[in-house]
Amino acid sequence: MTSAAPIDHPGLLQSVLAGVDAVSDQLIEVRRDLHAHPELSWTEERTSSVIAKRLDQVGLVPTPLPRNGLMVDIGTQPGPLVALRADLDALPVDDRTGDPWASTVQGVAHACGHDLHASALLGAGLALAGIADRMPGRVRLIFQPAEEVMPGGALMAIEAGALDGVSRIFGLHADPATDVGTVGLREGPLTGAADSLDVLLDGKGGHTSRPHLTEDLTFALGKLVTELPAVLSRRLDPRAGVSVVWGIVRSGSAVNVIPSTGRAGGTVRMLDAVAWAEAEELVRDTIEQIVEPYGVEPTVTYVRGVPPVVNEHRSTVILGKAVEAVLGEEANVATTQSLGGEDFAWYLESVPGAMGRLGTRTPGGPTYDLHQGDLRVDERAISVGAKVLAAAALKSMVTDR
Repeated sequence: MTSAAPIDHPGLLQSVLAGVDAVSDQLIEVRRDLHAHPELSWTEERTSSVIAKRLDQVGLVPTPLPRNGLMVDIGTQPGPLVALRADLDALPVDDRTGDPWASTVQGVAHACGHDLHASALLGAGLALAGIADRMPGRVRLIFQPAEEVMPGGALMAIEAGALDGVSRIFGLHADPATDVGTVGLREGPLTGAADSLDVLLDGKGGHTSRPHLTEDLTFALGKLVTELPAVLSRRLDPRAGVSVVWGIVRSGSAVNVIPSTGRAGGTVRMLDAVAWAEAEELVRDTIEQIVEPYGVEPTVTYVRGVPPVVNEHRSTVILGKAVEAVLGEEANVATTQSLGGEDFAWYLESVPGAMGRLGTRTPGGPTYDLHQGDLRVDERAISVGAKVLAAAALKSMVTDR
């Protein structure tokens, strides 16, 4: 890391950076504690309590959100109110890291880095609390539950007032393909829209020697699995990047029996918000048309998930300047749009903001993948994330005054 770029109120920035450094060991302890005790979406009670206790220690009084999670305001001075957000929930996968702080909960693990997100936001908050009376505005920390389920806990947080009075919002997401000490930024669309799709088929079963006397549900299921993605690729603008990927395809229990029920479940993702608005009706109609010749009856459960995260221009510039102020100009690296869903998008439907990809890979080390039980992060990323978030809040206050 090279020398930092200048930022407004450099004295405040230096105080914040020193404040994060002073608690960096504590932040690692918190991250390891959360990692060892992961909680699934909407059950993040212990996680919320751990964070609340740390905030209490510096005189901050958090407000619980209705279904776990919390938020807290820092500062009393007039000026912009800037929000910083982290998510709290873990995933239903086994922890395969073998680390001393590996998950102690069978079948649940922080395989998406939310333990790191929460620890980094906590660090930003602890450091900002030390300069609360000198800030040219206020900061709201949002520790949000249930990012991993659709349509996401962000909607609950917004309904509970998380964005009331907020002028701008920032967030970071762990990126195990990017080196620690760098942050990937992109103006405009950063993630894709993501919906969930579950299709149950019912039909007359029978013996495999007499398929003509059945509705051959297994054959119909196969046609559905292969033809739905193909049809959508021709019915939606190819620039939308529509992707239907099945995670569950299930039918039958014997090789010589045509079953009477079957199931296919997966996700529908795309890069474009306009196509996303059209997708549900088209998917439902297409499924009906695909299986109709076989006489089976489909029951379609389509859950609209999240729109794309679209980073607003000015907010992206502010976040980039914060990265450069903390880490140096070369730490602000370009990134690409992905089809991954992220409910941070709901906040950006209401207020301007930006999300960056926080590097968590040790330079020269292995590249892990998100949502896999072997995910490891370079824990230096915790302090990096805390500093960048705090600097973005300070920069935003000055910019929006």
